[in-house]
Amino acid sequence: MVANMQKDPSLNVLGTDLRPCSQDPLTGFFRDGACNTCAEDQGSHTVCAVMTAEFLAYSKYVGNDLSTPRPEFGFSGLLPGDRWCLCAARFLQAYGEGCAPKVHLDATHVRALDIVPLDFLKASAATES
Repeated sequence: MVANMQKDPSLNVLGTDLRPCSQDPLTGFFRDGACNTCAEDQGSHTVCAVMTAEFLAYSKYVGNDLSTPRPEFGFSGLLPGDRWCLCAARFLQAYGEGCAPKVHLDATHVRALDIVPLDFLKASAATES
């Protein structure tokens, strides 16, 4: 299914090569560990976010439970500290509510800027380790 889709160029919001987001848990629309996207990615899974307990509770509250394991889909559930390719609109919504997760700018796809202003992403930037 995903194999026939054409990936957009792998660039981040800083204008450089897109860095990996997470291999464990394996994330991304393409499940390639990066926040790559394509025209078929209607959710724009482009923001490399670091999960927090506050954000996971918020996401569950607004109808997207990312913390409960779903073994039938091979999903073990996310924990605080996990990195995940988050939908750009969900990030923007959480940002507006004051509970946005931190983001890794070098692993956030440039297409996130179609939805989220760069200033918002920069204000939520994670400290690189």
